[in-house]
Amino acid sequence: MNNSIKLKLSLMMFLEFFVWGSWFVTLGTFLGNNLSATGTQLAAAFSTQSFGAIIAPFIIGLIADRYFNAERILGILHLSGAVLMYLMFKADSFASFYPYVFLYMLIYMPTLALVNSVSFNQMKDPAKEFSIVRVWGTIGWIVAGLLISFFFVWDSPTAISEGLLRNTFMMSSVSSLVLGLFAFTLPATPPKAAMKGKQSISEILGFDALKLLKDKDFAIFFMSSVLICIPLAFYYQNANPFLSEVGLSNPTGKMTIGQVSEVLFLLLMPLFFKKFGLKTTLIVGMLAWVVRYVFFAFGDAGAGTYLLIIGIALHGICYDFFFVSGQIYTDSKAGPRYKSAAQGLITLATYGIGMLIGFWVAGIVSDIYLSDGVHEWKYIWLIPSAIALVVTIIFLVFFTDNDFKKASELRRTLKKIPKTGQLGMD
Repeated sequence: MNNSIKLKLSLMMFLEFFVWGSWFVTLGTFLGNNLSATGTQLAAAFSTQSFGAIIAPFIIGLIADRYFNAERILGILHLSGAVLMYLMFKADSFASFYPYVFLYMLIYMPTLALVNSVSFNQMKDPAKEFSIVRVWGTIGWIVAGLLISFFFVWDSPTAISEGLLRNTFMMSSVSSLVLGLFAFTLPATPPKAAMKGKQSISEILGFDALKLLKDKDFAIFFMSSVLICIPLAFYYQNANPFLSEVGLSNPTGKMTIGQVSEVLFLLLMPLFFKKFGLKTTLIVGMLAWVVRYVFFAFGDAGAGTYLLIIGIALHGICYDFFFVSGQIYTDSKAGPRYKSAAQGLITLATYGIGMLIGFWVAGIVSDIYLSDGVHEWKYIWLIPSAIALVVTIIFLVFFTDNDFKKASELRRTLKKIPKTGQLGMD
């Protein structure tokens, strides 16, 4: 990859996640304070992400992978998204807002796969090159949060009461427009299916990977992935409204600590993975959810601020140690034939089914513990903490995965075997 292409791909990733981070983090705060949304309505709004994740394989598999260049579809979807974001900016009630956010997430979620497709198509060694490009996406998300909190100060109590948080949708609309136009300058990424020849609908949509569920350990991992997304949904839906309601200053900016943590622990994870193994890494990731929500339950914006900050900072362990390790595990179980399909299956299970259930549960819990316009956050956070603990115990008891252990031991053994030349057998 030459520097010009690397720069273009990095900018693409930056804008892709800047667009998302510009509005998604503060969505719950905006809807609750400015459109008087209930917990159930918040759940409906956040669930659009899950519907997008469920429908994305159909859009990518049946359209993008068969008929059109990925970069062109990326451009069209983001230009359409810019229009929908503007309509969300103009909406003055939840009833008028919801159809736009629903349509937006149906077209945004497929772009996450498209930017990866465009990137991989230009790389000779994705294992080495992709992380350098992908990290700019995390930086884009961080920059969006810092702009909202520290530059525009749209998430201060005064700004929220004046309705200025609405401007996040305009910022996202403008950046989506820029990315939509920029996408047409990206390197050509022709349809995969057209190059591969005929494929069955089952292969295109990744249904063949369902065969992996016959393996007991993978089935346990799959179920745990779905269930652990229930606590994850609580974070996405409630964290920003919670931090704003308890009076933490610059909550959106402080939440970017989670993304910084994600980058840090992504770098540390291979060392932890190598030293302690797959199962321990996954369990530590799940236990981090238990701990962070206990910290949220007992933290406050005064003397307990440090608990809130640590809870946010645990995001790196929560996400990287479970979800990234899970992707590695899935890749090892799938084998060459089902690699892409298996990753698609896990994405569907987590961001689709798991978080759809999670948003629904979080909405119900938030409404139950709402009295006179004030949430009882202690109980709202202890519930997902308990769910995460139950999932961890189930995983600890039933998951063994001897196959992964054997494969790791074999790789270590092969590395110790002297090369042929060293044995004088050339």
